[in-house]
Formats: sequence, C-alpha cells, structure tokens
Amino acid sequence: MSQIQLWTLVFVVITFGVYIYIAYASRVSSTAGFYIASGGVPASANGAAIAADWMSAASFISLAGIVAFTGNGYAGSVYLMGWTGGYVLLALLLAPYLRKFGKYTIPDFVGDRYSESARLVAVVAAVVISFVYVAGQMAGVGLVFQRFLGVGTVAGVIIGMVIVFFYAVLGGMKGITWTQVAQYTVLIVAYLIPAVAISVQLSGIPVPQIGFGQILAELDGLQRELGFEAYTEAFTQTNMLNMVLITAALMFGTAGLPHVIVRFYTAKSVRAARYSALWALFFIALLYTSAPAIGAFSKLNFIDQIAGTGTDATPAWFNTWRDVGLITVDDANGNGLIDYGPDAGEVVVNNDIIVLAAPEIAGLPAPVVGLVAAGALAAALSTASGLLLVISSSVANDVYYKRINPRATEARQLLVGRIAMAAAILVAGYLGINPPGFVAQVVALAFGLACASFFPILVLGIFWKKTTAMGATAGLAAGLITTMAYMLWTIDIYGDGDGILGIPETGFGTVGMVINFVVTIVVSLFTPKPSPAMQELVEEIRYPGKSRLVAAHAEGHLEEAAAEEGIVDCLFTARGGAPYRRRVAAREPSSRRAAMLSVPCSA
Repeated sequence: MSQIQLWTLVFVVITFGVYIYIAYASRVSSTAGFYIASGGVPASANGAAIAADWMSAASFISLAGIVAFTGNGYAGSVYLMGWTGGYVLLALLLAPYLRKFGKYTIPDFVGDRYSESARLVAVVAAVVISFVYVAGQMAGVGLVFQRFLGVGTVAGVIIGMVIVFFYAVLGGMKGITWTQVAQYTVLIVAYLIPAVAISVQLSGIPVPQIGFGQILAELDGLQRELGFEAYTEAFTQTNMLNMVLITAALMFGTAGLPHVIVRFYTAKSVRAARYSALWALFFIALLYTSAPAIGAFSKLNFIDQIAGTGTDATPAWFNTWRDVGLITVDDANGNGLIDYGPDAGEVVVNNDIIVLAAPEIAGLPAPVVGLVAAGALAAALSTASGLLLVISSSVANDVYYKRINPRATEARQLLVGRIAMAAAILVAGYLGINPPGFVAQVVALAFGLACASFFPILVLGIFWKKTTAMGATAGLAAGLITTMAYMLWTIDIYGDGDGILGIPETGFGTVGMVINFVVTIVVSLFTPKPSPAMQELVEEIRYPGKSRLVAAHAEGHLEEAAAEEGIVDCLFTARGGAPYRRRVAAREPSSRRAAMLSVPCSA
C-alpha cells in the first residue's frame, strides 16, 4: 500500500467513524425530527449544513477542473456565477417566505398552496431532480475510492451507499444535519490547505484568492504559446447567448433545489432562517472564491509538467491517473512527445481529477492528498444524504401520508420514510455506477430541471396570490417535460441531437423556466382563483408580524380561522348578480357591511 493510500484510508476511517457516531447520537423517533430536525437547528450550524448540502461533489471535485480545462477560465466561470448568484437569490427571494409558510417539503408547499394534483406533479419533479443530482454524487464517491484506495468504482459506490444508509435512515434530517456540519468542516479544511500551500509555492502569497491573480499573465502567455486562447479571454468557447442561458439555468435552478430549500425549514424561526442564509453564504464563499485559484494553479502546473514531455517521461501522478483511465494519451504523430494544444488532441483530462490531483501535481506530502480525498467524500456524501431525504419525504409524506393513508401513525410514517430512503439509495447507487456524464455535467442537468420546474411556481406562489392550481400544475408539467425531453435529445449518451440554436442541455433549463412562467400565468388568468383564505395567507407570509393565518395554516384549520376573520368568497347581490368584495366582516354593524359590499371583488 502506498503512502497516499495509507493516509487516505486513515482519514476515511476517522471521518466515517465520526459521521456514524453523530448519526447514532442524533437518531429520531418522530416525523418532525426525521423530516426537518424538529425545526431546532441553530443558525450557524444550519448555515454550515446548508453549505455542505449545497456544495456537492460538483463543487469540490469538478468546479476547479471545469474552470481550468473548459477551453479557458472564462468559459468555466458560468458555474461560479450561476451557483453563487443562485444562492443569493434563494436566500433573499424564497427561503424566508417558505420557512414562514411551514410544512416539510416543497411538494408540501405546492400541495397546500395549489392542489393535490399539483402536489403529485411536484413529487415527480422532486424525485427526478434528486435522482439526477444524486447520480453525480455517487459517481464522485466511486471516483475517489477508485483512485485513492485501489477499490473498483462499483465497490466504492457500494461503500458510500452503506455509509449514507446508516446515518440517513437512522437519524433522518436531524442526523443528516449534524453529520453535514462535520462534513463541511472536513471538506473546507481539505480544500483550503492545498489551496494555500500551492498559492505560496507559485506566487509567494498565502491567500489563494489574491495569489492566483499574480499568475494569470503567465498562464495567458503559456496558453497563447500552445495555440489556445488566453485563459482570461471572453466568449472563446461559449457564445454570449449560451453564457447567459447556462448562468441563468444554474442560478434559478439553485433557487429551486428541493434539498436546499428544505434546509430552511430546519431553522428555529424565520429570523433564524435569514441568519442561516447569511452563515451559509460565508461558508460557501470560502470554497467558491478558492476554486478559480486552484483551477488556475493546476492549469499552470499541468502545462509546465506535461506539454512537450516525452510519453515515457511523464510524472508519477500523471501515470497514476492514466492507469485508472481518467487521463488518456494518444501520440498521434508518433514523435514520442506529448503535444498539448487545441489541434493536437493528444491528452484528454477528465475535469473531475483536478482538485483531487492538485496536491500531487504540486508535490505536496501524502497526508494532504489523503485529506483531500476525505474532503471529496464528505462533499459527495453530504449532498447525497440531503437528496435522498427529499426523495424519502416526498414518497412518505406527500404520497403515502397525504394521499394513501392520512390516518397513518408517526411510527408507520417513519417506517415508510425509511423504506423509501433505502430504495432510493439502491437507485442512487445504480446511477452512480452508470452516470450520464462527468460529475458537474450531471449536476448541471439537475439544476436545469429545478430551474424549469420549481422556481416559477415557487415565486408565483409567494408573490402572485392569484396563481391558480390549474395554472401551477400545467406550468410545472410543461417546464419539466420540455426540459427533460430536450436533455434526452441532446446529451451525448442518450440522443446526441444538435439542439436548437446551439443551446446545450445545461442551458435549456432557462428556456423551460420561461415556458413554465408563460403557461402558469396564462392558464391562471382563465381558471378559478384560489380561495380567499389562501389569497390572504399568501399576502400574510410576505409581511413581518402578521402570523394569525400562518399559525392556523400550520395547525390545519386555515379555512376556519379565515371565516372567523370574516374572509369569505365573493357575494352575489340582487344587482345583476355582480360579484362583490370577498372580505366581509360578519360581526360588523350592518351599515359597515353594506359599505364593504359596495366594493367590487376586483378592487
């Protein structure tokens, strides 16, 4: 066993042991604990859990590789802009209002806000998005085990499945939350240590966010010498239209991700949800401002060590990654050298290896390499557990309890939730072994689906009280089906179609979102409006301090509370049957009622 494998094994055993202990200590016996950790997680801890849940294997493993090797650094920046911008959008536009509305899941919100039909479509959307997303996480787990422990991809994925099964099934959201706090600690330490060390190596500056700016001019020059565009040159690999579409799909998709949104339900209050978002943004920024630095450092080191090197004189780290099939070399012209350039095509590097290989490329010691491997596993498993809980809660709460057996006891609901979790883990394992692309690409597809499905109906459900059930159902279905069909048509492994106007599958989610908005709004204009009680509730959740109907909604008697408030349907008078204003105070004097009845419903 090599030094790297030994240190990787040490860190993996220690961290996995910690996760399992936390899960055992946090085990739950109630549905509130299983689905939302009983809403009792402190803001700072919730922020760390949100960061770990959101920063998946794509962020840890693939992001720097995309920035470094997707043509040039500028082309890969769509992921940085989309994912970080989307989180700000989520924190400001949706999270506090959804937390005030209450409930356990996004389908729960959709069902209560719109209808049971909309709930079922939302369940399908949540399950599809979560399975697509979790495929990338399990693929990342297999990648780490394959490279650093000499274990096959299948065996690596199975090990990851067993670990997730233990702490997710046992502890539910409570166990997942506190495990994710530990996982965030592991992943951020594992990410920053090599970033700082390599920054000092190449620039003499221990702050990677500053240090990488010192090497960009050199990197630009090297790329031009090899025939590439400059690393910082704009619109060379991706045109402006696709830059906008992909960035928007990732941004609005982030704001519609069910496993991230449910995190805000675990906060103690609406105020705590806002502070959770602030903490999470800080924790996320630590990694996301370091990723472009690691990408630039790795690209510079890669070119220095590989371009023009003899095919039989490549470094040990290069040979190791080539042996596992994640770097391929083809000496096309037979000159015995690696010709690295845009037309040579003699070296193909998998985007997923850059962060994992960065310490080896820089010559850092084996313990650092092992720590990075443990961090990658933490990133993948933390997100996988959150996604699997979304699938479990959607099946157990939104289908079984709300539709099949409303009288189910807490124990029965927990049992169904845990069975659904176990089944979801098996499917996730299969998708991890047979993913439809590299890690970040698969994750980007999930963001596109979330963008096209959930984001429009969440925004309209909060900010347009007259959004109807039929409108939301039609829009959700239209956005999801259109985007899924386009992805299956264009992604290489399935259809390999040319697409429309050159729009890639990762950017079509924005188009699907527009379709969703248009369909929802148009259908809502011509279908029966929500009940007066629901319209009043929607207004109430947007204003601080107004919580009477919110509390009644949480307790399941919204309509009764609305009736006590005098909120009833429009009345039809003898004057031609014209509808008049819905708000009628039944206990008011008759003169006051008469005055209110003189105002049309549309007023």
